[in-house]
Order: sequence, then C-alpha cells, then structure tokens
Amino acid sequence: MTSNRMRSITWRLIAAVLAAEFAAAVLVIVLSWGYERHAHFHAFDVMLHGRADSVLGAVQDAEDAADNVMLDMADLHVPPNDLYEVYDERGRLLGRSPNWQGLGEGFSATAKDGFIHRMVNGQHYRLLRVHGSRIIDPGEPGGGTLRHVVVLYGAPTEHVWDAIWHAVAVYAAGSLLLLVVTGPLVAWVLHRGLAPLRELAALAGNVSANAWEFEPPESARTTRELAPLTHALESVLQRLEMAFVQQRTFVSDAAHELKTAVAVVKSSLQLLVLRTRTPAEYQDGIDRCLADTGRIEDLVAKMLTLARVEGVAPTAAAPASCDAVHCLEETMREMDTVAALRQVRVDKTAPERASVPLTAEDCQLVVSNLLLNALQHSPAGSQVQLNLSVMNDAVELRVADHGEGIDPAAQPRVFDRFFRGDPSRSRATGGAGLGLAICKAVVEKAGGSITLASTPGQGTIVTVRLPRA
Repeated sequence: MTSNRMRSITWRLIAAVLAAEFAAAVLVIVLSWGYERHAHFHAFDVMLHGRADSVLGAVQDAEDAADNVMLDMADLHVPPNDLYEVYDERGRLLGRSPNWQGLGEGFSATAKDGFIHRMVNGQHYRLLRVHGSRIIDPGEPGGGTLRHVVVLYGAPTEHVWDAIWHAVAVYAAGSLLLLVVTGPLVAWVLHRGLAPLRELAALAGNVSANAWEFEPPESARTTRELAPLTHALESVLQRLEMAFVQQRTFVSDAAHELKTAVAVVKSSLQLLVLRTRTPAEYQDGIDRCLADTGRIEDLVAKMLTLARVEGVAPTAAAPASCDAVHCLEETMREMDTVAALRQVRVDKTAPERASVPLTAEDCQLVVSNLLLNALQHSPAGSQVQLNLSVMNDAVELRVADHGEGIDPAAQPRVFDRFFRGDPSRSRATGGAGLGLAICKAVVEKAGGSITLASTPGQGTIVTVRLPRA
C-alpha cells in the first residue's frame, strides 16, 4: 500500500507540498531565532549602556589634594545579580560589586570599549567596557581637572536566552500547527484537483480491442493541463480503432478473394474429372487452372507487398532516396509490351532529375501500378500522359488516361483495399483491387499524397505529390 502511494502522483504531490512546508517552517524558525536574538540582545545592550552610565555617574571628586576620583557607593543602586567595577586612568580600582572578584589579569585600562563574555558563579555574563571622564573642580581657573575612568558592567544572559527560546518556541508551535492543519487540507485539495485525471485514466483503461468507446469527461477537456492529453488519447484511439478495423477488413477481404480464387480453380478441376476428355480438353482445362493459379499468386504477392509497406516502421537510419525520372523510364521500358498489345501510346514529360524520398523498388512499384491501371483502362489508339515536374519543395507526378473514367459514386473508395469499380473486369485484367491501395500506402509513408480525379467517358488523372529528397 505504501509503495503504491509513493508511486502515485497524488501522494508525490502531497509529499512535495508537505516537504516544502516543512522546509519553510524550518526557515521561519531559523529566521525567527536570528531576529529574536538580535532584538533581545540589542535591548539588553541598551540596558547595559544605561546601567554603565549610572555607575559612571556615581564617580565623584575624592576631595584630596591630588584631585583624584572615587566611587560613591551610596548613590549606586544596581540589581543584585549584576556585576560592575570601576578603574581610574592609572588602573587603580575605585570599586566593584561585592559578588565579583573582577577580571583580574583580563583587565586593561587601555583596552577598547566593547563587550566581554565571562562565566561568573556558574552563570553566563555579558559585560560592557566603557571609557568615561569626570571633571574635578570645574569652577577653578582652567576649567578644572579632567579624570578618565573605565567602567565594566555586566548582567547575566540566561533570562535573555529564555526570552529568545520562548519566542522561537511560539514560532515553531505555530509552524507545526500550520503543517498539521494544512497537511489534510492539501491532501483533500490535491485529491479533488486530480479527480479529472483519475476519471480520464479509468475511461482509458476500459478501452479494449472489442470496446473502443471513449468519451473523456468534460472536466478533462476544460482543464488546461489535461486537454492536450485528452486530445492525444482520442486521436490515438481513433487511429488504433481505424487500424483494427482496416486489419479485420483486410483479413476478411483477403480470405474472400482467396476463397473465390481457390473455388474457381477447384471448379475447373471438378469439370475436368466429371467425364473422360480429349487431350485438347485436358490441356485447355489445365491452362485455365494455371491462369487462375497465377492470379492467386499475384494476389498473394500484392497482399505481401501491402503488408510490407504498411507494417515496416521507419528507422533512425538515413532516409532512402532515388531518382524518380530513372524509375519512370525503367517502368515505361517494362510496360512497352503491354502498351503495344493494347495499342496505347505512352508520352512522358520530365526534367533531367527529380529526387524523391523512396527506395527505387517502391518508386517503381507506384509508377508501374499507376501506369498499368491507365493502360488497362485506355481504349486502343488513345494515349497515356506521364508528367513529372519539380516545384520548390515537392515533386509531382500526373498519370492521365483517356479511358472510360470512374463513376463519381465509386471515386471515394478507389484507394480502399480490394475495391474494384467494375468487378466483372477483374478476371480479364487480373486486378485484385490492391494496386491503388499499395500506391497510397507507399506515398503516404514517404510523407506525400495521392489524389484521383475522373470524369466518366473522358478519362482519369492520378496525381502523386512527394516531398523533394
């Protein structure tokens, strides 16, 4: 259970937010400690300065011939735990608090003003060293005598630290309380905020090969972060469904075509064995069976070609390319006999070179299918035009014939597998309805497009557009 929670986005976000709050709480505590320490010790130092000044005010004229100074203890009132001592400019002790033995060797009359830290009677003290001066007999000529003194005044710091830690404890308790209160709140908010994602995942998990229904929730569509994922899932599932449907249709149509072809061969053989025949009749029957078997072989070859074109994924290797002009010339040379038998002239218009992102085999496959279709549907004495042109970023091939054309109702399906506009002609032409489907698969895999325009009684124009290699 714990492992699953740690792998979930909700618990990761909750942990991240709580970790951020904990880090913020630690930072607040550290900053509050620094601020409280500065504020309390600043006030403490101000207090030390004030009390040191009161001790300095207790330094009086000693009323002796040498105009010395003395510390008037009667005018000095300090807290019982505070420490003080006063020295004159010659380092002579003028007086100290009864609960202290003084700095001893640590005292220097010429040392600079500042703070000293000492352990006295088991307590931490902060002592302030202050240089002051007193004027003796200011009414005498010359303005009197100036005497310098050094005052050391200290107080215990335990109560300061107690105040600091008390304030920090308040900050820490507040931060901890905030962490305890916001933890469940953050968990609730994140759980509620990620509800569209959970709904989307649940709906996507229900999709299978037999159930393609996927209707994402409106909350996922209207959430900025989930909208791209929602659209991507819809697009992927639509393409997958289309691929499954095409695969099933392909298998079904292929089975039907093969079954029909095999049935034709079987019926021919059954006719041969119904009665005794002459050698000429047997030869004629065998010839028909061989012709039908050839059609089966051609159908299987085209099915394998279509499977190869649609099934092979592009690799990271350098893309293939070939010269479309060379493929065009080779295909025309191979189709010379077919064109002569059908008494159709083939004209070609092409530049010297046109590179396309196809292998020579695939390029010749496209051109041969299109040219064979045009020859088979062209009447004797007509012509087929092959026009290859190069534009800025594309190569365009137009194959135009002047045959009977295609019925407008059938034109949207001419690139479907096993579709034949005139099924009665399939036996005469050997067509299985896979030629244009193969051309479309090859062209679209290379990033191109193929379109067909036909007018009944006038002819058909197939246009292939490929990017330049």
